[in-house]
Amino acid sequence: MKHFRTLTAAAAVAALATGLSACGSDSSSGDSSGSADKVTLMVGGLDKVIYMPAKLTEQLGFFKDAGVDVSLKEEPSGADAETLLLAHQVDGVVGFYDHTVAIQTQGKCLESVVQFSKAPGEVEVVSAKSSITSPADFAGKHLGVTSPGSSTDFLTQALAVKNGVKTSAYTTVKAGAGDTFIAALKQGAIDAGMTTDPTVARLVDSGQGKVLVDMRTEEGSKAALGGAYPSSSLYMDCNYVAGHKRAVQKLANAFVKTLSWMSSHSAAEIAAKMPADYAGSDKKLYELAVKSTLPMFTDDGVMPEGGPETVLKVLAGFNPNVKGKEDKVDLAKTYTTEFVKAASTN
Repeated sequence: MKHFRTLTAAAAVAALATGLSACGSDSSSGDSSGSADKVTLMVGGLDKVIYMPAKLTEQLGFFKDAGVDVSLKEEPSGADAETLLLAHQVDGVVGFYDHTVAIQTQGKCLESVVQFSKAPGEVEVVSAKSSITSPADFAGKHLGVTSPGSSTDFLTQALAVKNGVKTSAYTTVKAGAGDTFIAALKQGAIDAGMTTDPTVARLVDSGQGKVLVDMRTEEGSKAALGGAYPSSSLYMDCNYVAGHKRAVQKLANAFVKTLSWMSSHSAAEIAAKMPADYAGSDKKLYELAVKSTLPMFTDDGVMPEGGPETVLKVLAGFNPNVKGKEDKVDLAKTYTTEFVKAASTN
C-alpha cells in the first residue's frame, strides 16, 4: 500500500494546471459591463457534503440567477487547489479557510469571501478492527489524512497532541477520500483516519468503521479543538477580489442565497436537489450523511466569532509556515464580510 504514502506529485498539479490554463482568471471579467461574469472555481471534492454549497448552488440555478457563469472543477487535495489558485489557473477555491491564514506568512494574500461553515465537518473514523478508543491511543498507529500538509493533517496533529501523543509517535498516511479512503481502512493501510460525509456514513453503515471524534457540529469542534473552527469557504486571491468586485458580489449573492435555502429545508429536500450519482444506490444513507453534516453550515456566510483565532492557534502548533510566526499574522486580512453582508440585503 505504498501509494497511500506518496506525497502529492508536482507533476499532477502541473497536469491540472495545463488542463485549466484556458479557464483561469484571464477568462473572468472584471467590473466592466456586458454578459455574465465567468468564474472558475476549484472545489476540494464536489461530492463531499462539507463542500455541498458549491454544487447545490449550481443545481438550484442560483449562479445563473445572480448573473455569473461558474465552472466548477475538482481537486481533492486542498494543498493542490491552493497551488492552482496562486498560479492564477482558477479564480477561487471552495476549500478550508485555514489556507488563508497559513499563506500569509509567505507574503501572499488569500481571503475568505463567503464562510460556509463554523466547524470542520471532519470526523476521525477508526477501523472496527482497531483497538483505538480515543486519540490517546494514536501512538504506533497509521492515521489517514487527505494528504500530508492538508487541513486534515493539521487537525489530526491537533487531536494527537491535545491527548498527549507526539506527532512523531504515529505514521501519517495519504489516504485521500471516498473510495480511496475506504479501501485504505478496509485493507489495513490505516488504523483510523480523518474524513467527511458521505464517506463517514458509508463506513459506519457497512460496519467497517466507527466514529471516534465528531467535528460536524460547532459543539463537537469546541470539544475537540477548543472553539469554533471555520472550515469550508470560498476563498480567493486578495488582488482578484479587489479587481473583480462585481463578480465576487454575484458569487456571494448566490452562495448566501443557497446557505439560507439550506437552513430552511430538510436533509431529504437538499439531497433530492443534488446529482443522483452522489447518493449512489442508497438515497437514505446519503440523506443521513447530509443531515449529520448540516449543523456545520452558517446560514449567512458570515465568519463565526472567535473562529479565526481557533484556526490560528491550531496552525501555530503544527503548520511549519505559521509556527513561531503567528504574531505576524493579521487575521483581519484573511477574510472579509463585505460581500456577504451586502448579499443579505439584496
